[in-house]
Amino acid sequence: MALADEPLSLDSLRVFEAAARHLSFTAAAAELGTTQPAVSQQIKRLERQLSVRLFDRVYRGIVLTESGALLLDYVQTGLESIDSGIAAITQRSPHEVLKVATDFAFAAYWLMPRLPRFHEANPDLDVSLITGDRALGLARQDIDVTLTFSDGRFKHGDALALFREEVFPVCSPRLVKEMALPLPRQALASLPMLHLKPGVNSHWFDWKGLFQALNIQAPPIPAVLSFDNYTLVIQAAIAGQGVAIGWRHLVDDLLHQGLLCRPIQESATSAYGYYALLPERKRRGRLIERFVGWLHDELNGRGAEIERIKLGI
Repeated sequence: MALADEPLSLDSLRVFEAAARHLSFTAAAAELGTTQPAVSQQIKRLERQLSVRLFDRVYRGIVLTESGALLLDYVQTGLESIDSGIAAITQRSPHEVLKVATDFAFAAYWLMPRLPRFHEANPDLDVSLITGDRALGLARQDIDVTLTFSDGRFKHGDALALFREEVFPVCSPRLVKEMALPLPRQALASLPMLHLKPGVNSHWFDWKGLFQALNIQAPPIPAVLSFDNYTLVIQAAIAGQGVAIGWRHLVDDLLHQGLLCRPIQESATSAYGYYALLPERKRRGRLIERFVGWLHDELNGRGAEIERIKLGI
């Protein structure tokens, strides 16, 4: 057992391994760039600490004792493991990965088209997207940033208000090519509508709520096509199968490309919107700040205002 007041050092174990491998203090000293007396002193100190004899001194040099041979097996295994670990961390890619959770729609229509600009500005930082339910990531400890649709009331952490909800009908230009745009709002009730099935605790606008907000008296046409995924709703709208509810920021690029158009001019807003929820833990804070700074720049580039809100209710 090692003496409590003389802890073992990694240097002494490396000296022992070299001496045992060469069965020569002189050769070990040459390999390690030290002197033979220094190696001898290290071995004597190690034997004293372990209270065992590691080498037998013979006329022509040294030989390992049974204890020394056993120790050599373990020391060589340990040193190889340490060397492999050092090589792994010094030779690996310098890239770090930031885990960002969001829903399918935000990922597909807002975030992913902009991520190439983030990677261009941050070549050493990759983004791993975790997509799914709108509440995804709120309770997972391994998520660095959650981009979520909410009213902004979170129990813990800090959040960035990205943009408030603003919606309006969108459709393919082919669907209304025989009509003079913009249409009167009441004419919306005569168009086929694409429905998004409400999720658990969903607060997204639906057609009934949008008609009420736009003061359209006629009820919306019952669902002919309905989907449980917003990206499918938008793809059906692009294909000319009906009118969808478009969320500003999510469909802006599609409108700009001419894949979608607005059959009426009116829009509706609510108290909900998208937020970037940041973890309370400070680990990886530097990486999170870089991503949040990039979000800030992207939104400012579109004239949107971003504000930091300290949450905790």
